[in-house]
Amino acid sequence: MLKPEIEDGEQTLADPQFRADVLAGLERRPRAIPARWFYDRRGSELFEDITNLREYYPTRTETAILERICPEVAEIAGRGRAVVEFGSGSSTKTPLLLRCTAPSAYVPIDISGDFLRESSRVLSQAFPDLLVLPFEADFMRPLALPHTVADVPKLGFFPGSTIGNMIPLMAVDLLRTMRASLGEGAMLLVGMDRIKDEATLVAAYDDEDGVTAAFNLNLLERINRELGGTIPVDAFRHEARWNDDRARIEMHLVAIRAVDFVVDARPFDLAAGESIHTENSHKYGSRDARILLRSGGWTPIHEWTDPDGLFALYLAEAQAERPAP
Repeated sequence: MLKPEIEDGEQTLADPQFRADVLAGLERRPRAIPARWFYDRRGSELFEDITNLREYYPTRTETAILERICPEVAEIAGRGRAVVEFGSGSSTKTPLLLRCTAPSAYVPIDISGDFLRESSRVLSQAFPDLLVLPFEADFMRPLALPHTVADVPKLGFFPGSTIGNMIPLMAVDLLRTMRASLGEGAMLLVGMDRIKDEATLVAAYDDEDGVTAAFNLNLLERINRELGGTIPVDAFRHEARWNDDRARIEMHLVAIRAVDFVVDARPFDLAAGESIHTENSHKYGSRDARILLRSGGWTPIHEWTDPDGLFALYLAEAQAERPAP
């Protein structure tokens, strides 16, 4: 049974996996917490704000690509598939895909239940004739999709370069999990950010208005609220770093002074300058992306990018596995 945490008279249920990941992450060296735990309701709202920032090019670039290619996606994939989105639908990209593919059903999957229900309600109003089946779950794990769509061909949708948040080993595991969840013959439309100059990359994850910093620091607020934490949030600052060797942006919460705190009745301490690694955003070249997809059991069918080559969308198919060419 989940342990209730109480704040301002409201009861919040602490996810046991959240508790386990946070405690393990604070105990390891270097310290790191999986990025998926950013997305409580406040975190999801802040991320929506991030997507509208001037510095954050991925969302507007991907949206422009999707607007251009949507008819082609519909032609290749065919209409009437069940669109399964890994993550709650955005207010811009998801409607574009739903309009052009005329799906038989839409299944958004998200770990943040409140945000999932709200985004599903909005999409249900925009598409009153569409069967919307919100599914609260961690899509990093194998899923049995709603029986309503069990025998319907699937089109997976994984926009936003979220796959870049995972180290390559985890990204491959996720792609394999998606393949198992969607079934043979399914298709997957996935966004991947591309390698570019360091200044553009760092600015996208450290905006002048401090929205990304608030998004990062909100993780500490969530730990305090849901896990009985006493972390002094003002003792940490947001930092974005480009790791050229691993072709990724890293987000860290850096202690600006030595701190002691408790989480779930366990004591922790960080020295000044020590950080908690909270997110990676890997960037992929075209060949790297295709290798990643194939490693995850997906055969790339088509690749689209913008005129400046900032971002790419890939359509791939879960074809029958073969032991040899």
